[in-house]
Parts: sequence; C-alpha cells; structure tokens
Amino acid sequence: MSERALRGTRLVVTSYETDRGIDLAPRQAVEYACQNGHQFEMPFSVEAEIPTEWECKVCGAQALLVDGEGPEEKKGKPARTHWDMLMERRTREELEEVLAERLAVLRSGTMNLAVHPREGNGNSKKKSA
Repeated sequence: MSERALRGTRLVVTSYETDRGIDLAPRQAVEYACQNGHQFEMPFSVEAEIPTEWECKVCGAQALLVDGEGPEEKKGKPARTHWDMLMERRTREELEEVLAERLAVLRSGTMNLAVHPREGNGNSKKKSA
C-alpha cells in the first residue's frame, strides 16, 4: 500500500509545468454589450462557434453580440391548459354527460357517499367512551 501513496504534492492544486514553448490556439476577441450600457470582450478560439448572447461580466444581464445578428427565436410549444389535457382524455359529449349527471345529483339534494366520502358518513369523528 505504501508503494501507491503519493507524498509531498497536492496533485490537483499545484502544477510544475511551465508555459514556455507552448503554442496556444489562435484566438479572437468578441465584443458584447448589455442593455445597461456595459461593453466587454471575450476571447474565443478562431474555430469556435460564437454565441449571440453572453452573460454580462458587470451586472449579470444578457449581453448581445456587437455588430452581430440577434438571438434566434426559440419555437416553444404553447402552454397546455387544464382544458387541453381534459379534452385529450374525453370528448365533449362525454363531458356534457358527466355534467348532467352531477347537476342532477346536486339538484336532487342527495349526495352519493361513494363520491363524497368526507361528507355525512359519521366515521370521520370517533366517539370517545
């Protein structure tokens, strides 16, 4: 086990390599501006695809590429409402039938305990002896 132990260095934090003799990838400076008037440059590789939006370094707002096209509009799905989800499960005729049944129960004044178990079954409160 002692053969495998690494002593005397913190491998993650310390690097003993120098930058001498290393050619960095060609870079380009891209300028962004946010709606609050802040302008800044970000370095990107020449081969990289340049994003049209970037977070502002100063205020954190969305900054847009200077002299570039605006961001693409994302085609999102329209929000599904409860009505849309209900119409996926039932037809309009079925809904009208259920409505008529429930209105008949309400108008008759008698509640079905199987449908409304909390009302009037007497078992919800225990009697103390």
